[in-house]
Amino acid sequence: MISIADGSIQIQTSSESQAATPSWLGEVAVVASHLRTQGILNKICERVRFARRRFGRYDVIDFLAVLFGYAVSGERTLEEFYEVVRPFATVFMALFGRTRLPAASTLSRFLAALLVDPVEALRTLFLEELLSRQLSAEEHATGLWDRQGNRWLVFDVDGTREAARQRALPHTSDRPAPQRRLRPLCAPGYTGRKRGEVVRSRTTVLQMHTHQWVASFSNPGNGQYREELRRAKAAIQVYITAHSFPAARTLVRLDGQYGSGAVVADVADFAYVTRGKVYSLLDHPAIQARLHLPADQRLQSSESGICRVLYDCLDQRLTENGPLVRVIVATHPAPTKKPKKRQIGIIRDGIVYELFWSNLPQSAFTASDVVSLYLHRGAFETALSDEDIEQEPDRWCSHSAWGQEVWQIVAQWTWNIRLELGHQLAPEPVRTTEFAPALPSLHEHAPTPATSPLASGYAPPATATSWKAGHFTGTDFPLQPDGTLRCPAGSVLLPHEHRREADGSLRVVYGASIRDCRPCPLRQQCQWNGSATTKPRQVSVLLHPLAVGSASLLWRDWKRRPQRRACLHLHRQRLEIQIEPALPKTSAPSPPTVSRAERAHYRLSWQERLARNARTDQTERISLTLFGIPDRLAMFLGLARA
Repeated sequence: MISIADGSIQIQTSSESQAATPSWLGEVAVVASHLRTQGILNKICERVRFARRRFGRYDVIDFLAVLFGYAVSGERTLEEFYEVVRPFATVFMALFGRTRLPAASTLSRFLAALLVDPVEALRTLFLEELLSRQLSAEEHATGLWDRQGNRWLVFDVDGTREAARQRALPHTSDRPAPQRRLRPLCAPGYTGRKRGEVVRSRTTVLQMHTHQWVASFSNPGNGQYREELRRAKAAIQVYITAHSFPAARTLVRLDGQYGSGAVVADVADFAYVTRGKVYSLLDHPAIQARLHLPADQRLQSSESGICRVLYDCLDQRLTENGPLVRVIVATHPAPTKKPKKRQIGIIRDGIVYELFWSNLPQSAFTASDVVSLYLHRGAFETALSDEDIEQEPDRWCSHSAWGQEVWQIVAQWTWNIRLELGHQLAPEPVRTTEFAPALPSLHEHAPTPATSPLASGYAPPATATSWKAGHFTGTDFPLQPDGTLRCPAGSVLLPHEHRREADGSLRVVYGASIRDCRPCPLRQQCQWNGSATTKPRQVSVLLHPLAVGSASLLWRDWKRRPQRRACLHLHRQRLEIQIEPALPKTSAPSPPTVSRAERAHYRLSWQERLARNARTDQTERISLTLFGIPDRLAMFLGLARA
């Protein structure tokens, strides 16, 4: 028998309990050093003020320190976070310049008692700190460059929701009415694919090129999406004002819930692209007439394999007094099998119709560019996925609305801090992606077949001008919703020829029936030789190529993950902690002198409240040695190097 036991290895045990250092404590130390170096901790103490009884000796900064550590740790619940941090409470609070760790019950009371003023003060400070420093020296090189060479900044305003499941409680006369803890926080609403009875919605604003969060607003149920959109618009305005960027080239990507005429009017100051949800617009005569003309472009999705046929309809009004909107109708065959999830769009006669609304200029963005901005690179669900994995800000942290709001602000703040520190840990240049290739010139290639659309799309249909005084012109034959022309006498002209011209224009020839033209009383005004003409009347509709810039569409940004993951790699680095006891006092202290204000129990000033839990020179000295910190980041944070 062969034994695999190795006699040179000895395993010893000890009954003494010694907790392992949390893997995330090193990153908390780096984040706390950054907050202290940039003066953010002092600004929080000065500007975010909230006083209430039953908080003991703690102030706002003590509770926010716990939330910052909770966001960095990635622990599933606050209860688990407290279990891990409790043996190192002194070291953890010392990183933020404080002495004691607030109890979990004290933190819960603080979050439940919060009011709107301190939360909005924290939100304002969060946005100011985002704008106070550039993420990198190359931040000005990020953006979207259109086909005319103009730079755009793209923001994404989208919503996420968290559903809560509630137990079934009996409602009988011999029992008191049930009290739901999440009642002030949630409400019935659309849960999406999440299981639950009540839901809380959160609207977020993301800068698409730096991947920084700009704002977050949440409400119970389906939320107040129009009010949240106005607040998101105000935050974007503050951002572009601080960067001296024009609002005319600020592009906002909106989710489909904003696809109504009233909402579009709210963001008309910016450029936007969104999915429309008012499908009754398809019955508009102008839209129907355009759908019977040749398509502008085709867009093939490499992910789903769907080939969308695009029709670009310019200057449409969604409401009677609303702004002019560029409507893009996308069609593709309906699936033969029942889809697993809810179908987007509306199905008519076996064709799926989708609506996309925008006010981007046709000279800079083709129809396929607009749809791609919404469907592909313009979406930010990947950022939400990363957020859920790393921080999960939608998890329940408080049973009050403002307490939950504070937690979500801190979670987004931690995300942005990781990005900023990650650029010091792993600096990378801005990458350039060819979002859409350059448009070919019509004169440099073989003639395009009449059945295939142009790469740039078509301008609105045009007809010939007056060619003989007193006779009908092409404008007297209006295009009908059924794809035909109607002559002044009420007869119908049907399309019978598509012909590509030398300049790339597409000519659609319509012809009347000879049976309608011969007895027509308006024949003298309609045809060249009047009653002597042997052929029926024909009208040509010209679709001229759009005058679009030929440059390629360029998207410049940083990679989405490496900078943040560089901070997360600190969780695998070693951390050494040394605690030196405080110097013993040489003589017994004399009783302190009590002031008249203290004797009369006056309310403490803000500075006196803050000083109760502040670390002093008499406390023990703590030394932390962090491994894996590059010299570049140590110099940025002002830390000593071993």
